[in-house]
Amino acid sequence: MCVTAVESRPAGVIGTSQSPSHRPFGARVKAFVALTKPRIIELLLITTVPVMFLAEQGVPDLRLVLLTCVGGYLSAGGANALNMYIDRDIDALMDRTSQRPLVTGMVSPRECLAFGITLAIVSTLMFGLTVNWLSAWLALGALLFYVVVYTMILKRRTSQNIVWGGIAGCLPVLIGWSSVTNSMSWAPVILFLVMFFWTPPHYWPLSMKVKEDYARVGVPMLPVIASNKVVARQIVIYSWVMVVVSLLLTPLGYTGWFYTAVALLAGGMWLWEAHGLQNRAKAEVTGVKLKEMRLFHWSITYVSVLFLAIAVDPFLR
Repeated sequence: MCVTAVESRPAGVIGTSQSPSHRPFGARVKAFVALTKPRIIELLLITTVPVMFLAEQGVPDLRLVLLTCVGGYLSAGGANALNMYIDRDIDALMDRTSQRPLVTGMVSPRECLAFGITLAIVSTLMFGLTVNWLSAWLALGALLFYVVVYTMILKRRTSQNIVWGGIAGCLPVLIGWSSVTNSMSWAPVILFLVMFFWTPPHYWPLSMKVKEDYARVGVPMLPVIASNKVVARQIVIYSWVMVVVSLLLTPLGYTGWFYTAVALLAGGMWLWEAHGLQNRAKAEVTGVKLKEMRLFHWSITYVSVLFLAIAVDPFLR
């Protein structure tokens, strides 16, 4: 799909709003950190570390936890920097991305590309040499999937972009498990599926909020091409599957009563919010009264609580 042409505006003039002589060192450092999208990486680490506790059935080697977190940050940061390099044209035209470093000119495209590639190489070698090579290949696979499959192939071509592109964000649970065991098991696969079915109903409410941004640049997020009722129905379907899958850990013997109780309670609250959004969409509520961001914010709380329970559960069995 071609990017839709729109009127120009100051934020859309890539790389011209900051000349080299007006880029202070401190601001430059902050800009390079911003390229890694730290807030997103926080969420990835929330799904990585608890799985290490589950794999160890207790407290894992803290040095290993540190190395896995640093390697994970560098790998995901490299992926995010490369994503910004590729998407710099549409970032300049969207309100919510108009202050990203490449758009403001605080970082040049060449610098961003070099930065992203460097992080990719360093993180892969770090994982391989200090953790294990299974984790290294999984991390590299997540990076390549996000950059190539999602950003370059899916994002601008299909409304299912976030469904399949979200696989990259599911791989940290596999990395957390493999970093401890240097192997795979059904537990990380189940948690991978939880994150797979979590991603669309997590991101679609945000897309509903900013769908005019996506429509402006021709990115066919589902809320851009479908009605709120259709999107909300899809959110409910994915939500139910996610909650059911999250409960599979206990009958398979990986978790006990504590995780089950938390998964039921948190999942029930998620479904309450998802059905609430669907009811408002069916009633053709629009604007702020649709309250789509309630589910978005709860989705972050949900995954944090669920994975905290995963880390705590081994100590209560």
